[in-house]
Amino acid sequence: MDGAYTLLFRAEGHEDRTVIVSGDESLLDAAKRAEIPLDAPCSGNGTCGKCRVRVISGEAESEPGRHISREEYAQGFRLACASRARSDMVVLVPPSGLAYQSRIKISEGEREQAVFSALREELRALGFTGDSGLETLSITLPRPDPENPMADRERLLSALEKHRGEGAPPLRLSLHAQRKLPAALREADFSVTCVLARGAGEDRILNLFPRNAPDPVLGGLAIDIGTTSVSILLFDLPTGEPLALGSAGNGQIRYGADVINRIIESSRPGGLERLQRAVIEECIAPLIRALCKKGGIGPESIYRAAVAANTTMTHLFLAVNPAYLRLEPYVPAFFEGETLRGSETGLGLHPDAEVTTAPGIGSYVGGDITAGVFSSGVYKKEALSLLIDLGTNGELVFGNADFLMSCACSAGPAFEGGDISCGMRATDGAVEACGVDRETMEPALRIIGPAGQKPGGFCGSGLIDLIGELFRCGIINARGKFIREGPRVRRDEWGMASYIAAFAGETETRRDLALTEGDIDNFIRAKGAIFSAIRTMLVSLDLTVDVIEEVYIAGGIGSGINVENAIRIGMFPNLPLERYHYIGNSSLSGAYAMAGSRGAAQKVTEISRGMTYLELSSHPGYMDEFVAACFLPHTDGSLFERGGEGG
Repeated sequence: MDGAYTLLFRAEGHEDRTVIVSGDESLLDAAKRAEIPLDAPCSGNGTCGKCRVRVISGEAESEPGRHISREEYAQGFRLACASRARSDMVVLVPPSGLAYQSRIKISEGEREQAVFSALREELRALGFTGDSGLETLSITLPRPDPENPMADRERLLSALEKHRGEGAPPLRLSLHAQRKLPAALREADFSVTCVLARGAGEDRILNLFPRNAPDPVLGGLAIDIGTTSVSILLFDLPTGEPLALGSAGNGQIRYGADVINRIIESSRPGGLERLQRAVIEECIAPLIRALCKKGGIGPESIYRAAVAANTTMTHLFLAVNPAYLRLEPYVPAFFEGETLRGSETGLGLHPDAEVTTAPGIGSYVGGDITAGVFSSGVYKKEALSLLIDLGTNGELVFGNADFLMSCACSAGPAFEGGDISCGMRATDGAVEACGVDRETMEPALRIIGPAGQKPGGFCGSGLIDLIGELFRCGIINARGKFIREGPRVRRDEWGMASYIAAFAGETETRRDLALTEGDIDNFIRAKGAIFSAIRTMLVSLDLTVDVIEEVYIAGGIGSGINVENAIRIGMFPNLPLERYHYIGNSSLSGAYAMAGSRGAAQKVTEISRGMTYLELSSHPGYMDEFVAACFLPHTDGSLFERGGEGG
């Protein structure tokens, strides 16, 4: 082992961190130990090029490569996963290396408001409104005097018992409310407003305020924890009105883009705690604070929250050991989690807030899917429907009101921009749609963000478009290799070809925005996983794709999806376009329903208990289907021709 060196990490918006490293430890591993939020979707195998750092002083052992040009190398840029210290060093993590952690996005869009307005109407139609279990009650108490020196708590409970009448459940005062009670009573001459939570056989006073104070806000929170991204909705519980919506990258990304790498990390000493801190302290809690500032309420005014996540993310959120999820027979620690109090979560909510997690049904089909099945309405439709959730794990549900079958495939993070050198989340600067001229090969890009926003990368919907367009124009072949030359196609010294979607002077990063053959190969595997999972699940039921009457596409991959291009590259079945519907983040919508309605939360649990889970890894035909789908569009081209299966 080589000598030990001192590394000082500097990152914008973070305190400097110092760590002692041995000569055989990569800068990426050192950054993980220092808990620097450095992007590493490929978990340090050198394929994604996201863990870029700049050496300010000292010496690192590494070489230029396809992700670091010789010019950049001369300027001190290195891939952290491929570099090792050879002296004491000062290392700068540039903003591009912090993209997933730093880009908190607070939505201002009308589209999001329309989505949740539609869901509120759906909840009303189902009878799941006004069912949060919370209410406010104002009361004036008799003042204490020498003749009546009853204690404040007993005085309040006695007055409330008389006010509520016979037959009302017994009342209990939370410790939080007890601590506020003496001052609140005397500030408004013994008139107070109480926040009550109804329970099974007992009601609780969670909070109280002087009656002359503004009416208390009853806030609700819906949280969708994806492997790559986290989305949160803050809303008003009594009305269901959204107050603020936002997203951020999952801070766990530096431990790898997929759940397997994170499960492995969790088994290392202190790993489970590091992963929980990465998602809660670095991501969810700051996003909640930003949303509360936008919505004009304090986090302590949030009384109900629901979390929807895949099985691994739910375990890591709760710091429950997920090790056995990756070991046959793939058994989780739980499917249905216990209701938590706010003080147990580290989210900064009211200490007695009720926090629920959406139940899962399999090792790789979690609460994000059961929540999505509820919000999509698939569980109550007569038509045979397919729900596809495009995330790091591609999750599918097929069925109708009579039955539901689900499965999951390891699509990787490509649909959310991970493991793609030019990929990024669907936030400002992301290309969400793209066209390519067949003759000139010139691109036309649609970019998320304000007018004049420069491109920084491609999100999932943009990648589907670009690869579909390159294939349509004959620029790449069925294997994803470039077969046409032109000013937009470049080949590096290693022979790797790429398509330049925007030149350095046109981009946010001041680097060429390029899609490489390696990126295309990663994406082909991701789309192949989705299509092969669809076929395998249907084969297990002795059905073909033409029986699918409706397809619901979920996932935060952009503002929509070009289904024609998705079919062209062999990602979706060759069905009429009118059968496809993009429904956005169905997991967040389901969590919103669960947080706002106890009835909806119970319905999600019922749905989870009635679903059948198909484990693809043990299905004999899945790997053959997957290999066949790893071409554009497929080794069996007839599946995507008019008149083919599902045509």
